[in-house]
Amino acid sequence: MNYQKELDKLLTKLRKEDRVPRLLLHSCCAPCSSYVLEYLSDYFEITVFYYNPNIFPESEYTKRILEQQILIGEMKTKYPVSFLAGSYEKERFYEIAKGLEHLKEGGERCFRCYALRLEEAARIAEESGFEYYTTTLSISPLKNADRLNEIGMEIARKYHIQYLQSDFKKKNGYKRSIELSKEFGLYRQDYCGCIYSMQEREESKKNK
Repeated sequence: MNYQKELDKLLTKLRKEDRVPRLLLHSCCAPCSSYVLEYLSDYFEITVFYYNPNIFPESEYTKRILEQQILIGEMKTKYPVSFLAGSYEKERFYEIAKGLEHLKEGGERCFRCYALRLEEAARIAEESGFEYYTTTLSISPLKNADRLNEIGMEIARKYHIQYLQSDFKKKNGYKRSIELSKEFGLYRQDYCGCIYSMQEREESKKNK
């Protein structure tokens, strides 16, 4: 499926209907959310939901959540963007990662991590009356957009809410996120977030 085409169809429909639905946007970090906010805030009233229990160490978590709030405060958007912080439930991440610690980034451990974060986003979205939910994760070239959308739609059915299908790296989304990161002076981390991705990145640096 071409997720960008599906998203384009929906955005065209919303514009024709002159309707601005509420969207809960799960964000992994400020740099990844920058382009997504610039893009989607013309069509939705967005609440950025920061829920990332995978991030290690806690100082990194704190740095990323503060950077997210700073970006939201500084960005100029057509419709309002608000912020909601989830809990730092790192034990939930280690529970779903158990037995998969040895896997390289991009495998089953990551898919479980997608599901953990998306399920919490869907639960909050359903409880709070949002029409749509989605995640910024697909903007990364290292993230599997097919699996993200499959997981997102499966969870959406469970919570009776709509998942906004997307592949935000399309239309030069990743490139634009780098430009916006420079424009706003955002901190860009060099690993996904968890201890395993950090160790993998450090090993890669040593080998180089």
